[in-house]
Amino acid sequence: MADADVLDEVFEVIENRKETLPEDSYTASLFTHEKGENAVLEKLGEEMTELVLAAKDDDHEEIAHESADIVYHMLVLLSMKGMDLSDLRTELEDRR
Repeated sequence: MADADVLDEVFEVIENRKETLPEDSYTASLFTHEKGENAVLEKLGEEMTELVLAAKDDDHEEIAHESADIVYHMLVLLSMKGMDLSDLRTELEDRR
């Protein structure tokens, strides 16, 4: 299941950036931002608005782009909260 592998890989990179905090990493900057977790929450809100507008315009390329931004920032938030993809997968499986 290649799609799941990509999510696992992205989450692994996020966890690595959280641990190593490289100076030139956007992901690391989210973990050290002066606003704390609010920085990620604001980005999620911003990306969600951009997704809604892309959907309204029926712009498939932009829908995919903004959806990826939302998933990325959601994964950062899960990591910040000490959660991981298994928490997300369990919740989704329970909803089937």
